[in-house]
Amino acid sequence: MLKKIAQTGLLVLLFSSSFLLKAEPAAVGYETLAPAQPTQNPAKIEIIEFFWYGCPHCYSFEPLLEEWVKKLPKNVEFIRQPAAFNELWSKHAKAYYTAEALGVVDKVHADLFDAVQNKKESLDTEEALAKFFVAHGVTESQFHEAYNSFVVDAKMRQSPLMATRYGITGVPAVIINGKYKTNGPLAGSHEKMIEVMNLLIKQESSKK
Repeated sequence: MLKKIAQTGLLVLLFSSSFLLKAEPAAVGYETLAPAQPTQNPAKIEIIEFFWYGCPHCYSFEPLLEEWVKKLPKNVEFIRQPAAFNELWSKHAKAYYTAEALGVVDKVHADLFDAVQNKKESLDTEEALAKFFVAHGVTESQFHEAYNSFVVDAKMRQSPLMATRYGITGVPAVIINGKYKTNGPLAGSHEKMIEVMNLLIKQESSKK
């Protein structure tokens, strides 16, 4: 009987040790991607943020991220990547890509968050988005041309593949230089995410 108890205790200990080893990335606030993914510009440290305008966590992370972006060193390239896990997410992703094509991301990004999160606007049709963009200084014809452009369509086709490529299952999530992933659960908070991102940028910069 004592022998069985000892064996059981040993199994529990081994299981616990194994669990701790698997949980180790969470303890440091990030996971290592395997395999690492190529970046767009090898000369830069690439940071990709996956987000959705309908995500309250993304909305609360956005002010911290905006302040962080203002202080980025010149060797860091920041890329926003709208996630498109379903039809509604895809509509919002298309809104972002349209803003990007029109060169008005800085002008409308925060207001898109505000419209969806605070004003409870769905912004899930071309007509609703046209009104939104017109209110932000874009002509209706400019909006429809960009919204239905080849460039926006190509990015929409690529968007779901990007999440799969980096193993993204929720947002906000950040990829650091194609090698590491952090998010709220891994880091512990949005503030900690920023700390992890800064740490990994410093680490990757030292390698270059």
